[in-house]
Amino acid sequence: MNSVLQTLKTRGFFAQCSSPEGLSRLMDEGPVTFYIGIDPTGASAHIGHMVPFFAFTHLINEGHKGIALMGGGTARIGDPSGKTEVRKMLSYEQLDENVKSIASQLSGFISFDGDAARIENNKDWLADLNYIDFLREIGRHFSVNRMLSMEAYKTRLETGLSFIEFNYQLLQSYDFLELYRRTGCRLQIGGDDQWGNILAGVDLIRRIEGIEAFALTFPLITTTSGEKMGKTEKGALFLDPKITSPYDFFQYWRNVNDADIRNFLLTFTFLPVEEIDELTAKGKNPNEAKERMAFEITSIIHGKDEAERAMSGARAAFGGGGEKSAMPRAELARGKFEAGYGVIELFCDAGLAGSKSEARRLIEQGGAFVSVAGTERAVSDVAALIGPEVLNTELILRAGKKRYCLVNFT
Repeated sequence: MNSVLQTLKTRGFFAQCSSPEGLSRLMDEGPVTFYIGIDPTGASAHIGHMVPFFAFTHLINEGHKGIALMGGGTARIGDPSGKTEVRKMLSYEQLDENVKSIASQLSGFISFDGDAARIENNKDWLADLNYIDFLREIGRHFSVNRMLSMEAYKTRLETGLSFIEFNYQLLQSYDFLELYRRTGCRLQIGGDDQWGNILAGVDLIRRIEGIEAFALTFPLITTTSGEKMGKTEKGALFLDPKITSPYDFFQYWRNVNDADIRNFLLTFTFLPVEEIDELTAKGKNPNEAKERMAFEITSIIHGKDEAERAMSGARAAFGGGGEKSAMPRAELARGKFEAGYGVIELFCDAGLAGSKSEARRLIEQGGAFVSVAGTERAVSDVAALIGPEVLNTELILRAGKKRYCLVNFT
């Protein structure tokens, strides 16, 4: 097997391949142009989106040429794969803004020089398609019976599959054909839930161009407990620091289950496998590996300076040294403390509870703590007030075992 394919397999980026032998031979002959698509259904990518882009980076580092395809066109319809209901339709203007935002985030992760790596937008060839011509040239190559046998469509038939979604596979396949025609692209990579769509593109290129193209998918990343990778108490683990702060991002990785450490190090860092083996060797302290992992991944996504701040804040919060100034902060009005700040409102305003009912449950279940001048106590009374005595000292709030907040008085 070609060396870069072996690297992908070793690091967990290998679920299915349309022809491992054929792709390996093609890669041995010289650089292969490949692509990964991402639909701009939100203003920020999340960590799940990034799995293929780690594989993307391994491939371009070995001399292959990658295309990050923004789905400015396909997102106008929405991919039914992995969804139980129709995706929310966004305005064209919002999709264009999302494309800019996600492209900017990816550019902080990958150097798009226009040669080894480039960004394209399928809006450029999909937005003005003539539907009749498209059906004549492309649609005639697709079997409805075969499409309905695919898992993505079979699942959606139980809850209702719209006709507009039924067109998605045709458009994604056309993307592959168009990129082949424009750049010689012969490989599409993506999550395993995209296997049917990618294979359809491989088949379309074979039928129309008489050329063998290839599909390569990765396992969908989950934790050892079966939970979806990147899910937090606040939702998905987003790349936008305004949605998921670098500190919270760091803390997610710092607090993963021990059983997930090696897999996540292989997938979400570029540390050599030998070093990962050493970090996770039997008898090693898993907390050291977790902190290293959290630092490496936060550095990749947010930069080394933010990673160092997040690590320092985490160490300060958990008694391992570090600078408390790097901890997450909440700007809260002095006047509310002078009048007596209700703890339910306090934990909501500090961002440690998403609602008053959530804050109430946190307090009633013994998970709310207030630290004044270094002395921490649990808050068990939902009617308790935090008064002006805290204003001239250090106030730290804690929710559960892992979420901290340093209060600034304004």
